[in-house]
Amino acid sequence: MSKERIKIEQQSGLGLLWIAGWLFTIGYSGLGFWSGLLAVLVWPYFLGTDLAPLGEIAQSAP
Repeated sequence: MSKERIKIEQQSGLGLLWIAGWLFTIGYSGLGFWSGLLAVLVWPYFLGTDLAPLGEIAQSAP
């Protein structure tokens, strides 16, 4: 029976900063509870669709 080593990296510092900024932005915009909840659920989709072309350009660069 062989043992495999698994390397686990935690990089939560930047992710926590991202989430804090995201929630701050939604709170600062003055949305109500349901509008804020909808923004939390929908905003990543729209951000991803807007930034997806940038990823394609970076991958095709030599």
